[in-house]
Order: sequence, then C-alpha cells, then structure tokens
Amino acid sequence: MTSLGNTVAIAVAAHKPYRMPSDAMYIPVQAGALGRETIPGFARDDECGAAGEGLSALNPHLSELTVAYWAWKSLCAVPDTPDAPDAPDAIGLVHYRRHFAGSGDFGTLTTAEARELLAQAPVILPRQRNYVIESVGSHYAHTFRQEHLDLLIATVEDLAPECAPALRARLEGTRAHMFNMFVMRRDLFDAYMTWLFPIIGQVEREFDYAGLSAFEARCPGRLSEFLLDTWLDTNAIPSVERPVKDMEPVNWAKKGSAFLAAKLFNKKYDQSF
Repeated sequence: MTSLGNTVAIAVAAHKPYRMPSDAMYIPVQAGALGRETIPGFARDDECGAAGEGLSALNPHLSELTVAYWAWKSLCAVPDTPDAPDAPDAIGLVHYRRHFAGSGDFGTLTTAEARELLAQAPVILPRQRNYVIESVGSHYAHTFRQEHLDLLIATVEDLAPECAPALRARLEGTRAHMFNMFVMRRDLFDAYMTWLFPIIGQVEREFDYAGLSAFEARCPGRLSEFLLDTWLDTNAIPSVERPVKDMEPVNWAKKGSAFLAAKLFNKKYDQSF
C-alpha cells in the first residue's frame, strides 16, 4: 500500500470561465493568462511560486503544460516559513472539459475517491486509448507530421537516452495514456516535472513553426503526452486507471470519421474533437 496523507490538489487548466467541481482539491488555473484579465476565482499560469515566474507566454505551444508548471512551482515546493500551509501529498492535472470520472459534481472524481486510488498505486491515469488499427506513432504522423516525432525521439535520445527505448515502444504500440492527465504522489510529480521540462523545452525551441496554424502550433504540447508513459515505463512506476469524464458532449461520429480519414487518406487534423 502507498503511504499518503490527506491532501490532494488537482490543477484544472482553463483558458476561459467554466464551471468547476466544488470539491476543494480542484484549483482552477487560467492557462495563457499573460497579458489577460484575471478570471475571477482562478489562479494564473504567469504567477508561479514566490518568484511569480511562469511559462504562460509559451501556452500557444505548450497548452496545459504551462498549468503543470504552475502546479510544480506553486504547490510542490516545501514551505520555508512556519505558518505556510503544507504542500499537498499528491498533485494532479486535468482540463476544464476533461476530468477523471467519479461521484462528485458533474460526475467528477472526489477527494475521497482520489485517496482510495492513491492507496492502490502512487499514480492515477486516464484509461489507455487503444488505436487498434494503427500504432500510436503512425496515428500522430497521419494526423500531424512525422518530423515532429523525429524531433521528440532525437531530443529524448540526447537528454535522456535511457528513456528512448520506452518512448519507441509506446510509439510502436497501439495503447497510450493521453491528454496529459494524471494525479501523482508529490515526490513523483516533482521528479517527473524535473525530467519533463528540459526535454519539452528543447523540443519547443527547435520546433519549426513556419506556416503552421495556431492549432498546429500547439504540437509541442501534444508531443508531451507521449512522455508521461515514457517516464513511468522507464522507472517501472505502478499506476491505476480511471475513466475520463467529458464535460461536454463528444461527437463520436465526427471524431471517428476524422480518425479514419487520417488513417486512410492522410488528412491532417485541423481542429480538436
């Protein structure tokens, strides 16, 4: 059994006002807040920790990772003053439109349910996506560009070569944990963020944005989704899965049609589904 205290904090990445679960573990964080008016009741991804730093300016490229960075710098550090609140025992990241399923508001995970899951394993993940008719890597290449994957692989081989086999195995397989959604014991969250940001930072700096739409320019953030399994697999860290709760209806016919069009006709994605 995993040793865990009572405090769980989950940052909810959102770029606009949106309904939030009332459970106290959820912390709404305004993604891409730099230069924008504060959303009432939200933290800002350009105000991280005591130094007020942040990666908000990179939100058009890194998407929800700017909120993950906020959580790392704002929630993970050990307090250095006697009256400061204790850091959470576990820290997570979800999206305003996509949560872990549970019995709470709007069908979302509750603190009690999160604690129960973390007693089984130190990491909570969404159920794996199974691409069935193609590999994880070929799906990305069909919907975006193969050279993006080549850059990611080269960067991991450069900065974390011990993790490259796990990345290749995931890209060659059909299953992966997507969406950059997780809840982790705090020490693991700190270790993952410490490993992740040098890699995805180099990818972002070397990424070729020439001629890309705003939707396509978010691809460094999409590529980062492959790194979670890479890190967990390399370090043999156990996890438990939870269904995903979509906060808005999903057009599965449109989503499925786009998937098949990408596979059969190499039609690239130009919007989220």
